[in-house]
Amino acid sequence: MHNLATLLETIPDYAKDIKLNMASLLNNNDGHLTAQQMAGVLYASALTTQYQPLIKAVTQSVEPMLDEQHIFAVKAATAIMAMNNIYYRFTHLVSDPVYTTLPARLRMNVMANPGVDKLTFELYSMAVSVINGCGKCMDTHAVALEQQELAKESVQACVRIAAVVNGLAQVLIMEEVS
Repeated sequence: MHNLATLLETIPDYAKDIKLNMASLLNNNDGHLTAQQMAGVLYASALTTQYQPLIKAVTQSVEPMLDEQHIFAVKAATAIMAMNNIYYRFTHLVSDPVYTTLPARLRMNVMANPGVDKLTFELYSMAVSVINGCGKCMDTHAVALEQQELAKESVQACVRIAAVVNGLAQVLIMEEVS
């Protein structure tokens, strides 16, 4: 994760906690996720921030750990959740309950066959949903991960990665514009 380490060196003192948390994530996988799952969650999180320098650094850092199927699954999760998070956040937040009963009429075929195991795809989808702030989607993914018998600490590890990556992107954007 050399490219990310270089990027972290540019983090100012006001964001020392972000820098330390990111370094900790990169250097000390706590065993709750496989290295491949962690790399995919990191990649999905970076893509979701839409911040190009971070995406490039993460892409270069995780490429050796992700095969074509996992790269496809990360991109598929990021794309489908970009759509779903908006739609389901609307149905969750609007006061009229009728909207939750209407068919979404959105194609989501990739969710049935994402190219990787269901648990891994759910982790990628969870990371994207966390950053996009869709409570309904987060709850759905948490239930699906629990049904896959994934420990809550593993779900938390996924969420922690998404949170730290999002924080890092915000710091980098602030530094770029100030």
